Amino acid sequence: MTRNDTSDDAPPDAATAHAWTALGGDPALLERVAYRPVSGGLPARLPVAELARATVGVCSLAAAELGARRSGEAVPAVRVDEGAVATAFVSERHLRIDGRKPTNFAPLSGFWRAADGWVRTHANYPHHRARLLTALGLPAHSGPDDLAAALAVRPARAVQETVYAAGGLAVAVARPGESEIPLAGLPLIESRRIGEGAARPLPETPLPAHGPISGPTGGVLPASGVLPASGVRVLDLTRVIAGPVATRTLALLGADVLRVDSPRLPEDPDAHADTGFGKRSTALDLAAPEGRRTVEALLADADVVVTGYRPGALDRFGLAPDSLLERHPGLIVAQLCAWGWSGPWAGRRGFDSLVQAATGIAAIEADADPDAGGRPGALPAQALDHGTGYLLAAAVLRALTERQETGGGRHLRFSLAGTASWLMRGIAPAPLGRRADGPAHDPAPWLAETASDLGQLRYARSPVGFPTGSPDGPPDWSRPPGRLGADQPRWL
Repeated sequence: MTRNDTSDDAPPDAATAHAWTALGGDPALLERVAYRPVSGGLPARLPVAELARATVGVCSLAAAELGARRSGEAVPAVRVDEGAVATAFVSERHLRIDGRKPTNFAPLSGFWRAADGWVRTHANYPHHRARLLTALGLPAHSGPDDLAAALAVRPARAVQETVYAAGGLAVAVARPGESEIPLAGLPLIESRRIGEGAARPLPETPLPAHGPISGPTGGVLPASGVLPASGVRVLDLTRVIAGPVATRTLALLGADVLRVDSPRLPEDPDAHADTGFGKRSTALDLAAPEGRRTVEALLADADVVVTGYRPGALDRFGLAPDSLLERHPGLIVAQLCAWGWSGPWAGRRGFDSLVQAATGIAAIEADADPDAGGRPGALPAQALDHGTGYLLAAAVLRALTERQETGGGRHLRFSLAGTASWLMRGIAPAPLGRRADGPAHDPAPWLAETASDLGQLRYARSPVGFPTGSPDGPPDWSRPPGRLGADQPRWL
């Protein structure tokens, strides 16, 4: 059973067990996970702390399992510090670049009163801001007061559909007990194995681990002293938080991660600074024949491809999962989207904040202060993003373990809405006494600094657990983030 390592007879952690079962893991291994509690790390009405530690717990266990499979050793016990988890789940807030604190939400992103409720907008990217204003008939120079006035006289769902039709991002905030999308039946993880005997096994003797970027650290290491994902090649076609957190974690564990971005699609440089640790970054135009040829050459030697775009968005570039697995047997294809893989919302753009609003999370976390006028609330972290990221990394690690044993490729699918459904419907909050266990949360031990091409960075270290016999903390990344698109499109 999973346990709180301050009490050997603590009851099993149901959320960890649920996630591990969804990943197809051996239930007998759950007893190898222990947690070191803190109090007050991720306070919320919903069981956010339980979700956070469970997702990091199963990721840590999956890493230990893969390392043991490759080294021929027993799966080691792993320990997850909930202080590290709480710090990492808000890594974007702890980030400093030459002392500068990034802005996580633009002025036109947030909750706004509508004529009959509330609307949540997302306008962090310039093209999304432009589409939002165009949809509402506002000039390009409009500010928050202009947006507030325009939304106050429109019904929330009318705003939602008008902005969606213009390619922008706004959702009606679901009322208490309701959801704008159906949550019943949304899976946490979808996984199918494809093909037999087509494995591309990893080396029996993994490559040595890279040195950390700052200070001595331990890791999810077998006695042989190598990282579990050493030698694994990951093609990263993800953006913003969830997908990049997954690939950032795979890089931490030794994978060669190459992120690919379109030169025509802007990315938030601060988001890249937070999630680009351990990776290399290149720019390729998939709409151009040369870009597609380069990606195909990379895929020929890849173990994993991770995508974070809307369902079908990459199909025209030959990146549909079935097409990929037909051309590259043994590949692991992991996909992430916002709203789920079927239904009327599947093709819509989405972000964590919007999923919180549409699924009823914002209503549950609403400000109880009467003076707030019923203003919707938010989780204490972009927990759907971060939690899904660790789940996705765990699934890739488990798929690598299974490929070592059974061969074949694997198709994995995740959605922020599926994680939201699990948070709201599938996780029981810890007892009040359990929530008070441990010292008060202090992020300081889990923050580090390093020089980079982007400037001097303060960042949150990884929360991935480590063997209980290790004297140090989790491993650090082998390299800081570099400039977006600055690397050559090749494997190391």
